[in-house]
Amino acid sequence: MRVLFMGTPYFARVVLEKILNDPFFEVVGLFAQPDKPFGRKQELKYPETKEFIVKNKILLQIFQPEVLDEESFQTISKLKPDVILVVAYGKILPKKILSFTKCLNIHGSVLPKYRGASPMHEMILNDDKIYGVSVIQLQEKLDSGDILGISAFKSEKSFNLESLMLKLAEMGSKLAIKVLKNLEVLEPLKQHQADATYCKKIFKNQGLVDFEDARSIYLKSLAYSVWPNVFLENGLKLFEVELVSEMGKYQKGEILSIDGNAAVIGCLQGVLRIEMLQYPGKQKMDAKTYIQGKRLKIGDILV
Repeated sequence: MRVLFMGTPYFARVVLEKILNDPFFEVVGLFAQPDKPFGRKQELKYPETKEFIVKNKILLQIFQPEVLDEESFQTISKLKPDVILVVAYGKILPKKILSFTKCLNIHGSVLPKYRGASPMHEMILNDDKIYGVSVIQLQEKLDSGDILGISAFKSEKSFNLESLMLKLAEMGSKLAIKVLKNLEVLEPLKQHQADATYCKKIFKNQGLVDFEDARSIYLKSLAYSVWPNVFLENGLKLFEVELVSEMGKYQKGEILSIDGNAAVIGCLQGVLRIEMLQYPGKQKMDAKTYIQGKRLKIGDILV
């Protein structure tokens, strides 16, 4: 089967590697987002999928159009794919491409729940107990195509974004391969539109916290562990956050105790344990060292 792969971040990289390693598939090309400036020097950084191909010296054509225009369509038609597999590509496919051949998408949720740009973040923020991925037929309306397969699991433990992304990428890879190999016999299942929920792109200001509710801050720290992290209004970032208790009422940011190198911090509702802190432009350090450097003591407010 000739597969054209469209995907950009790490989640897509994991799936691409599995597809490339299966002799049933011939990957005819990779479409990824353009290289982006990164860091203080604004040096161009490859998307994860492209970096994987280049680093491993895999002979595969790579395309990075700014827009999917007529030139992109002509490129795709010359590649003659049997199917286009889209995994967190970051661009909406125009109708002309959707009509050209079978287009499938791996989406990081059990659809129709969490259609949109940040399904894994949303699952973590809502402390879901069921996590999963879906493979759907792409159509013009966002994440609303017929379902070809779902893989899910129940968990009592919390995931941060990195760990959930890796687990769902592995699950999505296996599911996509199974769907592609059985594409001709699968009976598509229409989504129940009335059950659909939506999630949007993550913005930096969503990481702002103020020690009101410990549980909410803890879940945010998991969901935003890659970016934008969680931070106070003065820019102080909080890392390795643990939920100690959902009970108890304290001053916002009250230093309750030092636990090893971590700080135990009170909120208006609940208690957190914070291992690492980082002030803008400074190195990350353990909370104890930060508090000592600021000459703060038990009962003071973390600033």
